[in-house]
Amino acid sequence: MFEKKFLLILSFFIVANISLLSAQQTLTLKDAIQTALNNYGTIKAKSSYAASSQASVVQAKRDYLPNLNVSAQQDYGTVNGQNGPLYGFGGLAVASAGQPLPDQNWNAAFGGLYLTNINWDFFAFGRAKEKIKTVQAVATRDTKDWQQEIFQQEIRVAAAYLNLLAAQKLTLSYQKNLSRADTFRRVVVTRVKNGLNPGVDSSQANAEVSNAKIALTRALDFQQTQSNQLAQLMGVPAQDFNLDTFFVARVPAVLADSAAIENHPTLQWFKSRIAVSDEQAKYYHTFNYPVFSLVGVLQTRGSGFDPSYNAANLDAYKQSYWDGVKPTRTNYLFGIGVTWNITQPLRISQQVKSQKLISKGLQAEYELADQQIRAQLKLSDTKISNALDNYNEAPIQVKAASDAFLQKSVLYKNGLTNLVDVTQALYTLIRAETDRDIAYSNVWQALLLKASASGDFNLFEGQL
Repeated sequence: MFEKKFLLILSFFIVANISLLSAQQTLTLKDAIQTALNNYGTIKAKSSYAASSQASVVQAKRDYLPNLNVSAQQDYGTVNGQNGPLYGFGGLAVASAGQPLPDQNWNAAFGGLYLTNINWDFFAFGRAKEKIKTVQAVATRDTKDWQQEIFQQEIRVAAAYLNLLAAQKLTLSYQKNLSRADTFRRVVVTRVKNGLNPGVDSSQANAEVSNAKIALTRALDFQQTQSNQLAQLMGVPAQDFNLDTFFVARVPAVLADSAAIENHPTLQWFKSRIAVSDEQAKYYHTFNYPVFSLVGVLQTRGSGFDPSYNAANLDAYKQSYWDGVKPTRTNYLFGIGVTWNITQPLRISQQVKSQKLISKGLQAEYELADQQIRAQLKLSDTKISNALDNYNEAPIQVKAASDAFLQKSVLYKNGLTNLVDVTQALYTLIRAETDRDIAYSNVWQALLLKASASGDFNLFEGQL
């Protein structure tokens, strides 16, 4: 009695779930992929990194502009002068200037300094240009990284979608298996009660029902795991999805197309890493050479101390604020200079050598990735062939297993065979149905593997 109630509740739960899924809006694969591309954190992060690198390119171009500094200051203090050497370490010394006097005095007035300075490293043997190229290569690398992450996410979401769809079909098959096992158990119990079969048949039939329940529970657990995985990849809360059954209605029509492997997003990303390293080596090499600079200064000063202020006329100053800060003397300066650290090449040569070795290592990583992708592409062709063979055989297997189970069931009901034969036919039928459920999915999974190896998701998406 308890088993009947449990079976009734479990069947109601499954039917209710199926009805609820039918009432939900169908989630197509394209919608799932678009949701993932909009929500997934890694894609949003790499999009921001790519945008940041583009901003760095603009900043690098503007670094070539000359520096233009404007300064103004107004001060109040003394101007005692003294003959003697002075070096302002770190710019910490004051620039007071005046007549050297025999004694200290505390005469003070206002003063002002107004300064415009421009300097421009106008030629450095291509250093600015190589810096821009390096930053542009970094921006290209980050963009390629973002694009290959989008491609990988499309593949991951499609694979998770197909896995969940296959899990849902397996759950339905195991539910049908439970229904068959329970129906047959009732037949067995009836025959045992009427004395037509030994009592052990009833126990064995109950065991088969329990086994079918356990198999169904495992299928539900697998389905829930796949559903959770798809939700994570889409960046949405875990939930039950009502998927499009398009993938179990037919197989893709074209399976032989392939894209040029050199355009694979992952390989493009590896190439961009090598390009960044090569540009960095070129940029470092420019530090071996001198820098030619232009400089221009326009300086205006004001002072409350009169030109006649000296030891003989210490009263020749005014403490008026305006008399001190108004401009009275102006100087300008233009110049050209060259700066070259003679020992710099000794250091830069090793830095360039180090960067070239990094490029060599990145080239080795690229070659390894290329080998792996080519091997995967070849494997995908084999998997497509095998999946198509299984797809063609699955209906034959299900038909034969169904006929065998029907035959054994009828023979058992008429007392012409034993329960072991019926049970064996039941196992064969559920195995055939399981193979049928995954046969469609395996063909699409094989095509997805080919799209992944080719680096062209349109090979898969074009069949939808």
